[in-house]
Amino acid sequence: MSVARFRQLAASQPEHELFRFSLAQALLREGRAAEALPHLEFCAARKPDWMVVRILLGQALCQLGRQTEARPWLEAALTLAVAQRHEEPERELRTRLAVMGSARP
Repeated sequence: MSVARFRQLAASQPEHELFRFSLAQALLREGRAAEALPHLEFCAARKPDWMVVRILLGQALCQLGRQTEARPWLEAALTLAVAQRHEEPERELRTRLAVMGSARP
């Protein structure tokens, strides 16, 4: 679906985190990271254990050159990846954090 369609859905039910998440993903696909941030932040606040939202928040902030702000989101995503036993995201997050200079032991 298009950004326009997800924007319409999110506007019709602004408290529906899945509509907001889908809108954020569509915006990111179009390279509109700044516009995606409030929707991802909303989702993160609603679901503290939603790993992929934290990954996307970190990635979006990195795209905007805001690595310092991205680091805590990526570290939180790594903690969730380990706790939830998501091995592939764990590897990817460890690599990304190492490149950023903040690898965890």
